[in-house]
Amino acid sequence: MNDLLIQAAIYLGAGVISVPIAHRLGLGSVLGYLLAGVAIAPLLDWVGSNPENVQHFAEFGVVMMLFLVGLELQPRLLWDLRLRLFGLGGLQVVATAVIVALLCMLAQIEWRLSIALGLIFALSSTAIVLQTLGEKGWLRTEGGQSAFSVLLFQDMAVIPMLAILPFLAMPGAESVAGAVADGHGAGDTPLSHLPAWAQGLATLAAVAVVIVGGRYLTRPAFRIIARTGLHELFLAAALLLIIGIAVLMSLVGLSPALGTFLAGVLLAESEYRHELVSDLEPFKGLLLGVFFVTVGANMEFALLFSEAGLVFGLTLGLIALKGLILLALAVLFRLKGRARWLFTFALAQSGEFGFVLLAFGTGVHVLPDPVADIAALVVALSMMATPLIMTLFERVVSPRVARRAAEPMEDEIDEEAPVIIAGMGRFGQIVHRLLVMDGIRPIVLDNSAEHIDGLRKFGIQVYYGNVLRPGLLEAAGIARAKLLIVCTDNRERAVELVHHVKQRHPHVHVIARAASREHVYQLRAAGADSAIREMFGSSLEAGTQSLQVLGQTRQRAEKKAAAFARHDEESLQQLFEVWDSEIDVFDNEAYIERARSRVMSLAEIMAEDVGEPDPSESDRD
Repeated sequence: MNDLLIQAAIYLGAGVISVPIAHRLGLGSVLGYLLAGVAIAPLLDWVGSNPENVQHFAEFGVVMMLFLVGLELQPRLLWDLRLRLFGLGGLQVVATAVIVALLCMLAQIEWRLSIALGLIFALSSTAIVLQTLGEKGWLRTEGGQSAFSVLLFQDMAVIPMLAILPFLAMPGAESVAGAVADGHGAGDTPLSHLPAWAQGLATLAAVAVVIVGGRYLTRPAFRIIARTGLHELFLAAALLLIIGIAVLMSLVGLSPALGTFLAGVLLAESEYRHELVSDLEPFKGLLLGVFFVTVGANMEFALLFSEAGLVFGLTLGLIALKGLILLALAVLFRLKGRARWLFTFALAQSGEFGFVLLAFGTGVHVLPDPVADIAALVVALSMMATPLIMTLFERVVSPRVARRAAEPMEDEIDEEAPVIIAGMGRFGQIVHRLLVMDGIRPIVLDNSAEHIDGLRKFGIQVYYGNVLRPGLLEAAGIARAKLLIVCTDNRERAVELVHHVKQRHPHVHVIARAASREHVYQLRAAGADSAIREMFGSSLEAGTQSLQVLGQTRQRAEKKAAAFARHDEESLQQLFEVWDSEIDVFDNEAYIERARSRVMSLAEIMAEDVGEPDPSESDRD
């Protein structure tokens, strides 16, 4: 028991320390977990813990992740992906396996071993790629969906790869039967002793159970459990569903990840989908984190140091080769712009199923131990490089691709108005409509060409351009304007624009959209005459209606809301006096002290402003 607690403390502590640091550096959580595994490897050796044992448990996080991914995909959407799934995915696996195998044979490696290495390195990391795409919000983009389709096909391809590997160990066809027997011994299942036709029927039956159960049995079962009102029972049922499917798939020799993915797709249109996602997401994240830690801890550092040149050279070569293949496929399937490069960068590594194939290939005597050890290091290092590759894409490649894209030239502005609106999103549109209704036609600037095209269809004149470019503001007549309304949703951009205008044109009254209370302070410090919090008015109205629902009259509720608004505006001004941009508000003692005093005075002020209820109000229903 103590050993288990010590191991849990080591793994969790490593993740808790490393991931915030990686996030602070902009590297993402996956690289943080991988580096944590590297850091704790000596400590695990000292306490006698074997990361492989933990990794087998943590691989359940991959299974759970594919179940949750399936919940996000309606069957219709999956059908829409069929071309990418079988065309793009199939070509990627075949092309990569063939090219890697040919290069290995050119390097004088035996052909059976070359084919095995080609199959292993053709796979990419489902866990790391989906986790990264999900964190960055890229999963539903064209490039993200293409990458997901390839990953899904790769997971399905693992099954025939496991079937092929035993045959590669044999010097002749006469020994194939013995090889298959040895192979099944390495990956034995309760059905291994059955004839091939019986195993095939059992496999089809297992898939049918998942499909029929997911379609017709799970909803009634979850409905019964939900009626009990016991949240923990619903969570237990969700875990039982995933574990049960994983066990069933393992019994017939199929991938548990594929089985749970199929179940997730079948439940994608269920009314319990959101509840399942919210319940299982923390478990998935924790298990995947532990899985990545074990990948880092399992690296053979002695071999890495002794063969550093070979291992790093093979890793970089593999990433470059897969990147070129992926780029060619992206061009072939007409992926463009960011989608093309996201697809290329996301899948240029090897994956966790490579470890499975390596272990299986070693067990059936396809891969000699020295080759398997080198290959395992290449797989691990390429996985660890993925967050860095994605960071390179995000910070270097993606901005350059966007700049090279055919963007429209900035519009020429041939009119002037006393009011200029910067940004025409949902906030700016309401301001614009109110001004137009009152007979004022402001100059409107925005930097989204697609958004402008849509607005022009409704007869709204919007000029394209970067409002921070001095020439555009001058062309819009900022020198003669009375009012600038900053409606952009980019916080830093808004502060920079306010500062720019007030420095060069102090006579212009500036009203700015603020995202939060601290953003109000930043805008006022930049010189804004007024900073309006985008959610304040609607939140105040929601509170007013809440008081009505709870029994107060509209008049009394509005008085309370008005009193609250006056108090809040006074608080903003008083707190701004002690706010310091160089100090976090939670570390600013003067700010905290004044904020506390303002909170304590709110109840008194509201009571004074609202007064006693009218006699007529006491008789209301």
